[in-house]
Amino acid sequence: MLALAGSAGAASAPFFQSRKLPVGIQLYSLGPDLAKELDAQLATVAKIGFKSVELAGYLGRTPAELRAAFDKAGLVCPSAHISPKGAGGFSGDLNKLADEMHVIGVKSVMMPIFYIPDRLSQDLRQAGVQMTADDWKWNADFLNEKAAVLKKAGIVSGYHNHNFEFAPLGETNGMEILLKGTDPSLVTFEMDAGWVSAAGHDPLAMLKAHPGRFTQMHVKDIKPTTKANFELKQDPTEVGSGMIDWKKLLPAAYAAGVRGFYYEQEPPFAHPRLESAKISYDYLAKVVA
Repeated sequence: MLALAGSAGAASAPFFQSRKLPVGIQLYSLGPDLAKELDAQLATVAKIGFKSVELAGYLGRTPAELRAAFDKAGLVCPSAHISPKGAGGFSGDLNKLADEMHVIGVKSVMMPIFYIPDRLSQDLRQAGVQMTADDWKWNADFLNEKAAVLKKAGIVSGYHNHNFEFAPLGETNGMEILLKGTDPSLVTFEMDAGWVSAAGHDPLAMLKAHPGRFTQMHVKDIKPTTKANFELKQDPTEVGSGMIDWKKLLPAAYAAGVRGFYYEQEPPFAHPRLESAKISYDYLAKVVA
């Protein structure tokens, strides 16, 4: 009887509490003001209840300054988005990148967009629907190559999707090519649930089809008014007030191997950004799944 009571209690505990996982935030959600008010905004983020953050750029700081700011706020930063191009990105000095990540405390680096071939428009919205199957295969090879170097330096590498990866290419699409063309021992994936849904795909089905490949997730919600597309369009909203069934998706993600969960929201916002972050956090902290 005691064992049964304990099981019932665990089942009714909030998702993140029962799995002993922090609710994270992708700092992109806070917009340009974050760089100007780093300490104040990180303090608010921590006060809301977030325990971990994911970087999207250095915010005009050095790795040591970022680490000091996170430490001051009582936050950890286990993940960062790193550009595919540029001296500080996947195309640059990877040993230097790994050293900087170690200073900050980052364990996983995610390529947030694909490497745009030089022949294409460098505008992401245009390039996303111009990519060929061979371009995606090249990106898979690129990820394998860079991830092998970073793994030796103690850093995990991965890829974060938008919705252009799902544009049909015959019987396949860019996302399927990346999943099949990357080495699971080297390359992981960060599912952006909002963008998967905006493409008209089911995040739950994708997790089940590729167990173990997704280790991180952007917990992003969209309104049901979002029309399926492959061109970076969505109607964003706070988590729990959109079309995604988080009570089903969160445990499915955990079962499939996801351990890093980061709230993220795209503009336009109906509330001040930090207020939207609190609305989403409050939902996630209480959701039983």
